[in-house]
Amino acid sequence: MDKKKHRLLAQWLKVQSKLGKIWLITSIGLALLSVIFLVAQAAMLANILHEIIMLKTNKFNLWLSFIGLAGIVCLRALCSWGKEQAGYRAGDAVRLHIRQLILDKLQFLGPAIIQSKPAGTWASLVLEQVEEMQDFYSRYLPQMTIAVLIPFVILSVVFPMNWAAGLIFLVTAPLVPLFMAMVGMGAADANRRNFKALQRLSGHFYDRLRGLSTLRLFDQTESESKHLRVASEDFRKRTMEVLRLAFLSSAVLEFFTSLSIAVTAVYFGFSYIGELNFGHYDIEITLFIGVFVLMLAPEFYQPLRDLGTYYHAKAQAIGAAESIVNFLEAFPEHHTSGEMKIPVKAVTIKAQDIEILSPDGIVIVGPLSFSVKAGQRVGLVGQSGAGKTSLINTILGFLPYRGSLCVNGVELKDADLRYWRKQVSWVGQNPQLFHGSIKDNICLASSLTTVHQMQCVAKAAYADEFISGLDHGYDHHIGDRASGLSVGQAQRIAVARALLQDGNFWLLDEPTASLDVPSEKLIMASLEHATKDTTALLISHNIDQLGFCDQILVMKKGKLIQVGTYEELQLTGVFADMMQTVNKNDLDA
Repeated sequence: MDKKKHRLLAQWLKVQSKLGKIWLITSIGLALLSVIFLVAQAAMLANILHEIIMLKTNKFNLWLSFIGLAGIVCLRALCSWGKEQAGYRAGDAVRLHIRQLILDKLQFLGPAIIQSKPAGTWASLVLEQVEEMQDFYSRYLPQMTIAVLIPFVILSVVFPMNWAAGLIFLVTAPLVPLFMAMVGMGAADANRRNFKALQRLSGHFYDRLRGLSTLRLFDQTESESKHLRVASEDFRKRTMEVLRLAFLSSAVLEFFTSLSIAVTAVYFGFSYIGELNFGHYDIEITLFIGVFVLMLAPEFYQPLRDLGTYYHAKAQAIGAAESIVNFLEAFPEHHTSGEMKIPVKAVTIKAQDIEILSPDGIVIVGPLSFSVKAGQRVGLVGQSGAGKTSLINTILGFLPYRGSLCVNGVELKDADLRYWRKQVSWVGQNPQLFHGSIKDNICLASSLTTVHQMQCVAKAAYADEFISGLDHGYDHHIGDRASGLSVGQAQRIAVARALLQDGNFWLLDEPTASLDVPSEKLIMASLEHATKDTTALLISHNIDQLGFCDQILVMKKGKLIQVGTYEELQLTGVFADMMQTVNKNDLDA
């Protein structure tokens, strides 16, 4: 990673820390209070030793000093606990913010882009990589300030007592951060490579786990096991590389810290035997001064050592931030969201020479020109790959486009997409039901739903007939990926959910795919009734379902090749050919 990018990522991380500013200040303040108690503790302990050893004072006469020492130790422990708590709160606040940024971006980009990568990759981005930033905000960031303040406080106490010891501290202190930075440069790159390996492994493993039954049926489990072993070995090597650098950093810091403390101890030792006679302002170097300074020596270097220890957290955070920042800044060209509110009324759509673009800016569909009038039910048909799904994603604001696409007179590029999507009732071919009860899934469209409203939409979607037969009714538990329900039952719940939303625009994407004939008839009857007075767009491979549509759009290879009513289109063209194919298949069956 080049220095410029490294610097930009570090700056981005610091900007995010503003959300935990109060907690960071609290953590630093408690650390500063702790060092004041530390100086008092060292002075009190040095005085006790001086009184007992040099002045032969009875230890029982120093009971007040012992009580004070115990009290100071307890106060320091309390400050340390508070510092850790405040640091954790700071990291927690920032992590929640960054995770929300990622989730908001995923929602903005939509399914067209999300499906371009394995689910495990997104899971790694949202979970593991954000978690790796905790130590940066809770420990490293406050430690940068603490590593300056605490040595300064100790120097301000040591220099008036012995300038030689203070000079030793001052000269040797820069060695710790210098070697820490030298080792840390390699650690940041190692962490970046490690995170990329983790993303690849997560995505690969999750996809293979979901498709385990398919792999077994095609006898590919052994082959995929080898691939997983290779990916795991790569991740192991990169992890060990990071650990080697971390241990090297710790060893370097310990060496220079120990060397500095040893030099201070040697100075006082030779001073006591009369071999060195400087640094004491012509004041006798007493046992109190020697013990006091030597007790503060490890504490002088401790903040720098901690900074070196936590420097690994900075390397981890920068490695994680690279992927996160790249993702957050990856706004597709022409993919914007404005602030204009689309009027809440019957939806009209007018497209004029629109070209639908991929996230990379490549034209994948178009140019297209069509219009949908208020209250009109429109069918959209075409072979697989014709561009139907891309058109739907564009209308929902999930794909960028060029040209003009107006909804109720508002250009979609300038519209508030969240507000627009609230007006859409959507039923897809693979309804997503969430872990929870049937009631939770139906009421997903509105948290203020009454029991009566829920039962009404369930009856309208012909879902009540099977829900009433369940032991727990609407409280029946649904497992992951709608386990415990048939495809038809899950689809009826999805229709009930859409009915409850009661949008001004209905978007039906193969709502009866994979259903048996009875379930298909029930679903279509429910949808035909629900969309009677609203604008609707129906995508279907089943030509027979399009009879109730006011207009039909026929697509082929990204182009709109036919527009008309069911009666007009069945006479000629691609639509007529599709009807003949369907009729022939019915006769063969």
